[in-house]
Amino acid sequence: YYLKESKGSRRWLLFLEGGWYCFNRENCDSRYDTMRRLMSSREWPATRVGTGILSSQPEENPHWWNANMVFIPYCSSDVWSGASSKSEKNEYAFMGALIIQEVIKELVGKGLSTAKVLLLAGSSAGGTGVLLNVDRVAEQLEEMGYQGIQVRGLADSGWFLDNKQYRRTDCIDTITCAPTEAIRRGIRYWNGIVPERCKLQFKEGEEWNCFFGYKIYPTLRCPVFVVQWLFDEAQLTVDNVHLTGQPVQEGQWLYIQNLGRELRNTLKDVTASFAPACLSHEIITRNHWTDIQVKGTSLPRALHCWDRSLHENNKNGKAPLKGCPIHLIDSCPWPHCNPSCPTIRDQFTGQEMNVIQFLMHMGFDVQKMAQQQGLEPSKLLGMLSSGN
Repeated sequence: YYLKESKGSRRWLLFLEGGWYCFNRENCDSRYDTMRRLMSSREWPATRVGTGILSSQPEENPHWWNANMVFIPYCSSDVWSGASSKSEKNEYAFMGALIIQEVIKELVGKGLSTAKVLLLAGSSAGGTGVLLNVDRVAEQLEEMGYQGIQVRGLADSGWFLDNKQYRRTDCIDTITCAPTEAIRRGIRYWNGIVPERCKLQFKEGEEWNCFFGYKIYPTLRCPVFVVQWLFDEAQLTVDNVHLTGQPVQEGQWLYIQNLGRELRNTLKDVTASFAPACLSHEIITRNHWTDIQVKGTSLPRALHCWDRSLHENNKNGKAPLKGCPIHLIDSCPWPHCNPSCPTIRDQFTGQEMNVIQFLMHMGFDVQKMAQQQGLEPSKLLGMLSSGN
C-alpha cells in the first residue's frame, strides 16, 4: 500500500481502489493477461500522486488535504471480500478482506493508534468493498483496544442494483454477466465473506445479497456516506445498455430513466448521500470532484457537513445542521439534466458534447418529451441548455 503521513493530523483516510472483478478460472486468466496490475503488485510504481480526496492540495481537496492518506491498490479481484489462499484446486489467491485487516494492523504502529477518525473510502468495486468491510474494521480496532477511533465509510460508485438487465445475456464474462449471477459465482470462487449482521438477514447460500448497497446498508453500524451517479456507467454496462455510436432506442431510453428512478428510491433512507443525475462512474479521486453540485452543494462541502453532523450528534443528538445538507439527490429525470455534470465525450471521436447534443445522440425526442412534460419544445430546449 502507499502511505502519505501527516504528523499533525489525527484523521486517517484509507482508500480501496476499484476495477471490476473476475469470478472463474477463464475470466481470471484473461484478466491476468490483460490487466496484470489488478492481479499482481509486481509492476506497481514506487510512489503515487494522490488526486481528488487523496490530494494534499487544499484547492483540490478543501476538507481532507491534511489527513494521513493510505492508498490500497486492488489486486485481489474479489470486491475486497475474499479470504482464500492459493490451493491445489485454485490457481489464484483471493484475499481482499484479509489485505484490509493486515494493512490496519501495520498502520496501528505508524500512528493510526492515536487517530480520532478513520474514513474507509473506495470507488467502484472499492466502494462496495467499503460497505462489506467498514464494520469489520471497526470491530478489529475495538478488539485491539482502540475504542476511541471513530470508523466511517465513504462508498463511491459501489451502490449497484440487482435489477433486470435491459437485454438478458448468458453469464460468459465479467461485462455481460448479470450482477447477481456474477457475484453468486464469485463468492464461491473467492470464498468471499460478508458481514455477520447482513448474512443473518438472508438464507444460507444467499450471501450474494450483501454485495448490493440497499440490502447491506440497513445492517451497518458505522456511519456511511454514499456517493452514486444516478446513471452509473458500470451499472448500465452490466445491464447491457451500450451507449455507443447509434442512437438509443425508445426502450433503452425508458430503461435508463427508470434506472434513475429505481436508484433514487433505494437512496431515500440513506442519511448521508450525494447522487447527481449524471452518466458517469467514480468521482472522489477525480481532480474535478469539487465541481459537481447537487442543489447548490458540492461533494466536499457535503462531506464537511456530514463530519460536522457526526461531531455534533455525538454531543447531543441535535437535528441536522441548518444550511449544511447531507442528503443530496437530484430529482430531475434524465442523464446530465444537472448542469454541473462532468463533460461528456463521444466514445468514438473523443469530442466533447453539450447536453443537447448528448441527448440528441441518445435518441432523445425533444417534441415528444416536451409533450409529456406539457411544455413548448423551444422552452424545453432552453431549460436543457441552462440545466434547470
